Amino acid sequence: MPLALLALAVGAFGIGTTEFVMMGLLPDVAADLGTSIPSAGHLVSAYALGVVVGAPLLAAATARIPRRTVLILLMALFVAGNALSALAPDHTWLLAARFVSGLPHGAFFGVGAVVAADMVTPDRKARSVSLMFLGLTLANVVGVPLATLMGQHFGWRATFLAVSAIGLAAIASLAVLIPAAATPATPQTGLRGELAALRSLPVWLALGTTVAGFGALFAAYSYIAPMLTDAAGYTDGTVTLLLALFGVGATAGNLLGGRLADHSLRATLFGGLASLTLVLTLFPLLMSTQATAAIAVTLLGTAAFVTGSPLQLMVMEKASSAPSLASSANQAAFNLANAGGAWIGGLTLSAGLGTTSPALAGAALAALGIGVAAAAYAVDRRADATPGRVVAAYAPPETTSRPDGIGAHREGGRP
Repeated sequence: MPLALLALAVGAFGIGTTEFVMMGLLPDVAADLGTSIPSAGHLVSAYALGVVVGAPLLAAATARIPRRTVLILLMALFVAGNALSALAPDHTWLLAARFVSGLPHGAFFGVGAVVAADMVTPDRKARSVSLMFLGLTLANVVGVPLATLMGQHFGWRATFLAVSAIGLAAIASLAVLIPAAATPATPQTGLRGELAALRSLPVWLALGTTVAGFGALFAAYSYIAPMLTDAAGYTDGTVTLLLALFGVGATAGNLLGGRLADHSLRATLFGGLASLTLVLTLFPLLMSTQATAAIAVTLLGTAAFVTGSPLQLMVMEKASSAPSLASSANQAAFNLANAGGAWIGGLTLSAGLGTTSPALAGAALAALGIGVAAAAYAVDRRADATPGRVVAAYAPPETTSRPDGIGAHREGGRP
């Protein structure tokens, strides 16, 4: 695999750390800024809103710029947002800074996924994308716990300064490791042409699969702490260690999904969603003992993230004329899944259905994801069977072999 993927993984590590670390720092931030924890919780929503707004807009607005330059600019915006977070004088300014920090998130992963896929042969695309996402899953295992610990000992502002430093390291890695010649701009004619690529039922079905599939994860994961304490009997102090098991499972699932999807993207997607449905259905039973609860948390991460790379590639395949925009829109779909899944899981708790009821709601969403994926498959089959109909699929530009392992683009390589 090209060493350039390391640069993308470093950026993903920084983004994953800043996205999830706020959950652990909420009490410290609330106390320092003189606000309540529920009000401080809006800082999480502000970041997610930035992702949803920034993902499609920044991807479309930068379509004519070489992708390496786009990635560097996005990471510079990320650094600025986290530096502003560290310097924010009050809650309102911190809200704005968190929104700015979230703006480049979706576009970075979206454009980065296209770059990662372009740098390898077609039989390694999913594996390449999964290696970029490895930075995100490792952030949950290493980055978030260390950043939370730093915030608790040196103040939450030190955490965001440290994340800014990671962003600067990512900028240097992107500039050094990714050749400009390997990252041409998207061949489009402006914002209208970029948005036209989203006027496609297969694209929306792919995005819908992402929302349902990862909504299933967040319906349960958002309430994993009370499940572990109230149902499984763990102490509050043990929950952080158990959440690290989720990160380990997510890392394993991400790598496994990338490898399997290179053999069969559709089978990996259906298999991952079916596994997620099964794990969430068994959650109430698995949460009955501490040993099986630990296994359940690990399996949840594995089953959910097996689908990460296949979903990203499926969206890119359905929008061949604007893969960067569609790939970025998929990141917005991930965050919609986060918010929507947490809301649906909360409804089951409000209805008094029990501590583990959000997992069953997640199982229903995972089953819905299988249904949406099946509908997408049916649409593809019908399109393939239509005489004279050519279905556009995303494919990287033709490459010639180079000693550094990165493909050199040929003129006219992209169809």
